Amino acid sequence: MGKPKIFVLDTNVILHDHNAIHHFQDNDLVIPVAVIEEADKFKKGTDTLSYNARHFMRDLDKISAGRSFAKGGIPLGKGLGRIKIEPNHPFSPEFADLFKDDIQDHRILATAMWVRDNNPGTFVALVSKDVNLRMKAKAAGMEVQDYLTDRVEEEKIEKANMEVQYYTLPQETMQALCYGPETAVDWAAVTDSEPAPNSLFKLRWQGDKSKETVCARYDADRRRIVLVKARQACGIRPRNDEQKMALDALLNPKVELVSLTGGAGTGKTLLALAAALEQERYYDQIIISRPTVVLGNQDIGFLPGDQKTKMSPFLQPLMDNLNVIKAQFKPTSREAQHIEGMLKDEKILIEPLAYIRGRSLGRCYFIIDEAQNLTPLEIKTIITRAGEGTKIVCTGDIFQIDQPYLDQWSNGLSHLGEKLTGQRLFQHVFLRKGERSELSEMAAKLL
Repeated sequence: MGKPKIFVLDTNVILHDHNAIHHFQDNDLVIPVAVIEEADKFKKGTDTLSYNARHFMRDLDKISAGRSFAKGGIPLGKGLGRIKIEPNHPFSPEFADLFKDDIQDHRILATAMWVRDNNPGTFVALVSKDVNLRMKAKAAGMEVQDYLTDRVEEEKIEKANMEVQYYTLPQETMQALCYGPETAVDWAAVTDSEPAPNSLFKLRWQGDKSKETVCARYDADRRRIVLVKARQACGIRPRNDEQKMALDALLNPKVELVSLTGGAGTGKTLLALAAALEQERYYDQIIISRPTVVLGNQDIGFLPGDQKTKMSPFLQPLMDNLNVIKAQFKPTSREAQHIEGMLKDEKILIEPLAYIRGRSLGRCYFIIDEAQNLTPLEIKTIITRAGEGTKIVCTGDIFQIDQPYLDQWSNGLSHLGEKLTGQRLFQHVFLRKGERSELSEMAAKLL
């Protein structure tokens, strides 16, 4: 058995995952005092970063239980290493002029280098989700790593984007699927092994040279592959096969959690809103939110007005999609007036994600836009709020992430698809084609 390694943790690792100290197996951990100082600044907030900071400090206090972190540190538990809080140390003279600014990142790096120099023969690495700090550490010759515990494997990301299965089937099988009384066929007539629940298919007629396809989905309850029919919701009609399959999932009461991913203009949010309005009679409330405001410890308190006024600039894209749906009807029509009434009566509610924690969301249709900016813990926190009769829809583009410490492999939306694919209550659809406009599609491809 090899000698334990030593990992020095940056603050952002703790704020990303408050249980991070329990994920390093039998290796030893060092927490610089600068990390404790930074975590202290987050303890009074209401967002997830603040929750993680408080949870980490309580966990650290419980581990110590009156013992000192001095000398060799404190055992973390069975099968785990030891943890130590290390006072800040200055850079050695050769690096003193390289990092002149007196900031916490430099204190953490200097302490990590001190730990390395004072533990000869032991592998020592700084663990940080801050790419800038990682570059500085590499410039100084310090071993540095990203925190990868919740990272989704790259091939799984690619698989999620290629998840639709293609088959060419005999005439009699396609005839039964498309025109039979059940518009469904046994899965064995299509594939050699039983598909995962809610698997998606594009099927072609044998001998048909046209590129037209038929969309289908595996219904695990019936153990049959069923035809996905073209449907509309609140005047919105799907424009391509992926949108057809997405709308089918959004309108399917058996699927209580839907993940829609794709680039800008693919219709993710519009379809989710249209499906919510189409089914509003089954829900007490439609809640729409996105994580723009509360992540990164940003505060909306400096903006004038009440909560609704403060949130409106950040949630305007959602209102734009709502206006597209309203535009399907005449302003004086019953449908348009009904949507306006729902907004006034707060049956359609725009809610900051920071206020979701602790709530029980019963009989609501909950749309989370830009969900790629959530951490895996935040996604879990939100979904565990779901009560009886609730449907949750997460939309986003995993290649357009604004949160500084997340990427396409570690964000909550990717995590959701990896962990829940194959579950009966979950369905993921990747939307490929932009449908906003010809100009938008051209720009997405060429710019």
